[in-house]
Amino acid sequence: MIIKLKDVTKKFTTNDLSFQALAGITLSVNEGEFIAITGTSGSGKTTLLNIIGCLDGQTSGEYLIMGESVGKFDEARKASLRNEVFGFVLQDFALVEHYTVRQNVTLPLMYVKDKKKKKGRENGAKDLLAKLGIEHKEKERTALLSGGQKQRVAIGRALINEPKLILADEPTGALDQKTSKDIMEVLKKLNEEGKTVIVVTHDPFVANCCKRVIQLEDGKIVSDTTRTA
Repeated sequence: MIIKLKDVTKKFTTNDLSFQALAGITLSVNEGEFIAITGTSGSGKTTLLNIIGCLDGQTSGEYLIMGESVGKFDEARKASLRNEVFGFVLQDFALVEHYTVRQNVTLPLMYVKDKKKKKGRENGAKDLLAKLGIEHKEKERTALLSGGQKQRVAIGRALINEPKLILADEPTGALDQKTSKDIMEVLKKLNEEGKTVIVVTHDPFVANCCKRVIQLEDGKIVSDTTRTA
């Protein structure tokens, strides 16, 4: 088991107003799973993903990563987890447009302190680009790429530090249907190679590509189903 949430809640408070984004979330994620978190806008999907990725903390409840309580981690440890354990893929790509494809993909390596590990990953960047089908774009500025190519760069950046989990927030939200299918094939292949992948989506097509679908409604899990075939 990689992660486990026990009765997790999240409340946002602004002035005198409060909003319960998550209410009593309990779930476990095992290594090698391919999970979609679905629900309408405001159901708590992204809030849950942010807590899983240590981008935000829960209001109450417990969150365990590989058996350790995240609540006991300081900010430096959480930052290390974000860079080493999790790989993030976002809807808007979040690339540095004037950087080349290679520069964007290797950007997370600036936070790697182990020089041997850093050098090995830098040397492996070309193979990673080839795996994603964008090796011929290595020296091109990302501003010149198509949406699908940009998302492949974003996936490469998420993979460069060899994370245990890929967390993707609406990874096809800015793409057309054909390109969305291509990107989901990339994520599916990564999962088949052993990566654990969690995707937040409102798109039934994307959810159907995943092996397990968790549906949220008003901050609660209303269904959690796993396909047997």
